[in-house]
Amino acid sequence: MKYYIIAGEASGDLHGSNLVKELKQLDPGIQLRGWGGDLMQEAGVDIVKHYRDLAFMGFVEVIANLPTILRNLSFCKKDIAAFRPDALILIDYPGFNLRIAEWAKQQGMKVIYYISPQVWAWKENRVKKMRQHIDKMMVILPFEKDYFKNKWNWEVEYVGHPLVRVIDAVPANAPLSVQLPSNRPVIALLPGSRKQEILKKLPLMLEVSKAFPGYQFVVAKAPGQEDAFYESLLSPYTNVSSVRNETYALLRKSKAALVTSGTATLETALFKVPEVVCYKGSNISYQIAKRLIRVKYISLVNLIMDKLVVKELIQQDLTTQNMIAELTELLTNPAKQQQLQKDYDQLHELLAAGGNASANAAKEILNS
Repeated sequence: MKYYIIAGEASGDLHGSNLVKELKQLDPGIQLRGWGGDLMQEAGVDIVKHYRDLAFMGFVEVIANLPTILRNLSFCKKDIAAFRPDALILIDYPGFNLRIAEWAKQQGMKVIYYISPQVWAWKENRVKKMRQHIDKMMVILPFEKDYFKNKWNWEVEYVGHPLVRVIDAVPANAPLSVQLPSNRPVIALLPGSRKQEILKKLPLMLEVSKAFPGYQFVVAKAPGQEDAFYESLLSPYTNVSSVRNETYALLRKSKAALVTSGTATLETALFKVPEVVCYKGSNISYQIAKRLIRVKYISLVNLIMDKLVVKELIQQDLTTQNMIAELTELLTNPAKQQQLQKDYDQLHELLAAGGNASANAAKEILNS
């Protein structure tokens, strides 16, 4: 079998790589070509374009980069047509992948979507076209199956959440390449994977380190960004170091974390690390999003638990002063720490109930 697989972000690269490993176990002769990152390439995908060249965040940023996006779409369609896959596997990344899905269906291709776009949060009108263009939809959040069935009369497959198995397998003593001071507890800084979001949030996060001289702050560098990009940002801060491709080992050793909204908030919670969720975009993009998004929270942790488990500092509330206050609360309030760990246990139990998501998804794909 031949599959063309598209992931446009770091999280999609991770989930895509684990899916590919399971597909190869079930079908050792499988051929895979597509868009993704280093992890998918290591798993055996012939990567045509790296996700670092695809990540445009926010309404204004997308408009500014529209010519590049249109060129990418055109190139992708031609590459898929030349490869002639038995099916197309799309992983999240809806702005791009839903356009490819529509085109592929018009060409008579089978379209499989793994990790649904979060249409329950905004752009619900996408669902009508999604039903027309997607042959099989696989979801990873427990409430999504009922959402699509009850609201849209669409039977989708809930396969479990892929992060649970990944994180449970990380050893407690996972090594870090950087030598950390033994007398300083670690605070992780996860500023995101896109250059735009890193530049918005990391400078604010770094300033927080000045208020905690007894702690070692460690930045998790994005796989798609070069070391040189971080050098000027990090050099003024004496109690800040960095790691690359070791985010999970870092979280295993962390007492708390400042985390950019997105998949990383859920990863941090599954490692049971107290966290502050951080979001800041361009003002125009934020004002547009605020009027369109229908959910109460921006963090997956809070959305899945349907309550405020982790603090969210959004846009104008994301200040160094507020981060210092929230981080101090997490580090010094025993009652807060106890309740947070209880909520994290419930979150893990809820997501683990779905089983091995990557293996379940691979079986669904090969049986399609």
